[in-house]
Amino acid sequence: MNFRSKYWIVGLLALSGSMTAGAQSIPTRLDDSTFWRMMTDMSEPWGVFRSENFVSNETSYQWIVPELTQTVRPGGVYLGVAPDQNFTYIVNVKPRIAFIVDIRHQNAMQHLMYKALIEMSNNRAEFLAKLFARKTLPSADVNAPIHALFDGLANTAPDSMVYRSTLAAIKDWLINKHGFALSDSEKVSLDCVYGAFFTQGPGLTYNYASECRNPFNGFRGSPANGVFNGRGVGGGMGGMPSYIGMMTERDGAGADLGYLATENNFHALKEMEERNLIVPLTGNFAGDKALRAVGEWVRARNGLISAFYVSNVEQYLFMQGDEADRFYKNVGTLPLDSTSTFIRSYSMRGFVGPNNTPLKQQSGFSAQLISSIQAMVKAYNDGQLLAYWQVIALSHQ
Repeated sequence: MNFRSKYWIVGLLALSGSMTAGAQSIPTRLDDSTFWRMMTDMSEPWGVFRSENFVSNETSYQWIVPELTQTVRPGGVYLGVAPDQNFTYIVNVKPRIAFIVDIRHQNAMQHLMYKALIEMSNNRAEFLAKLFARKTLPSADVNAPIHALFDGLANTAPDSMVYRSTLAAIKDWLINKHGFALSDSEKVSLDCVYGAFFTQGPGLTYNYASECRNPFNGFRGSPANGVFNGRGVGGGMGGMPSYIGMMTERDGAGADLGYLATENNFHALKEMEERNLIVPLTGNFAGDKALRAVGEWVRARNGLISAFYVSNVEQYLFMQGDEADRFYKNVGTLPLDSTSTFIRSYSMRGFVGPNNTPLKQQSGFSAQLISSIQAMVKAYNDGQLLAYWQVIALSHQ
């Protein structure tokens, strides 16, 4: 038994031991009505962001995974923001349940799209074929490395009939199988999200803007020809990494720890989706409801926040009046312990890190940093976090 397995067992035993004192515990499954009620009741009014963020641009997102797996206690509660980079953190830190909180309601719809496609797919090849509206991937070996699956995808053209039938299947899966009461505007949002993956293919990037963001102007970006346009795995529109680039990234030692790296990772994620244990919420980190509602729900079940992926949201909060203050006050209400960990993204401008020290990782646009959540809350309460650079100075790789 390796260290990671021992740590996971010890963590779960400690967590289960603490739960005996309370009447409730973190469930191993949510029924459909509970999932939908949590999605709606714990969310806030919709907000906007500068981009639709269909694909991350944080190319070094895997670099901190090895340390996370050694320090973050399995069996806790994961909090995150934005699209599917969360899945890689989730399959590695192994929470009991995950909440994805994003100010854009369309992000919640994107996670529902992922939920339906993952649940409908038996393996990674089926998932990628459905995601990009291909009939099948030719000669796809179930256990093939991810780059081989993308080779198969490159040799398969997008199919408009598959697109229409899969979009209809996504809505049917969510509405009729799960019983989620999607509004007309949420259905339109699903159209825009799935349309982005269909029209742009694996070359889809952070910079892409759909009809939902630019109504009546049509889709922007490269045509849906199924070709990667010679951009390579990392290149994309506006110099941003593409979907294929993000999915073929590695950690600092060259290992692929992503959620599509192996069938085991994919099936761990699939099981969580099937149990309704990845709950997308709409909310502002500085808002008065979503984060606090998660904290109250977790505390009532004797749980702890094990990891909180904030990306670079704090950077914007410090630019927006008192929002940083309200964010840290929200975080201060969460159930935490000494292992609870922030995961954040930091701009790679100048390739200089906290305290003007060189960054160990130099992968694209950003570097991932981590810090103790409890230590950050204490630093804020002690008046040591008055600007974003101070947040970065108290983080490490």
